[in-house]
Amino acid sequence: MQKYFLGIVPEGELQERVTNLKHEIRDRYQAKYALKSPAHITLKMPFRYNEAKEEKLTELLTRFIGTYKPMSVTIRGVKTFGERVIYLGVDAGQDLYDFQRDLKTFCKTELNLVDELSDRNFHPHMTIAFKDLKKSQFQNIVHFSSEKNLTQKLVVDHVILLKKAEGVWVLYKKFKLG
Repeated sequence: MQKYFLGIVPEGELQERVTNLKHEIRDRYQAKYALKSPAHITLKMPFRYNEAKEEKLTELLTRFIGTYKPMSVTIRGVKTFGERVIYLGVDAGQDLYDFQRDLKTFCKTELNLVDELSDRNFHPHMTIAFKDLKKSQFQNIVHFSSEKNLTQKLVVDHVILLKKAEGVWVLYKKFKLG
């Protein structure tokens, strides 16, 4: 069994800017856990799947994801989940919420995956720091990140299947929308 998750992984300048921010947070505040994955918006939480059946998994996902049209989201503002997660906000239209709802149903019925609580309470976001945050530094990191003013519109035309390898998440397969 191998661990995977599905997400929107921006390419180019936005990926570079968010990754640089995560590196700066690591260097200034010793919070490095968010560097275990590329900048992304999670669509399906990490799940275990039989690695021997990867080809079937990718075939099913290709067919499902290909039936949806590209959509737009805007990355805007720094927000938090209590004092445990710092993230970039994601302004999204109903099309992203509908896609994630349908993906959740597809994963449950076609892939026999568990419907996680976070799958049912979808809140699109792009995590920049979590897990190894020191409470004493939390507000400093929020303020520092907010000063970066990371705002960007993103056209989502693909979804990525990420796979855990040697403790980090790597891009495994890209699925085109539309």
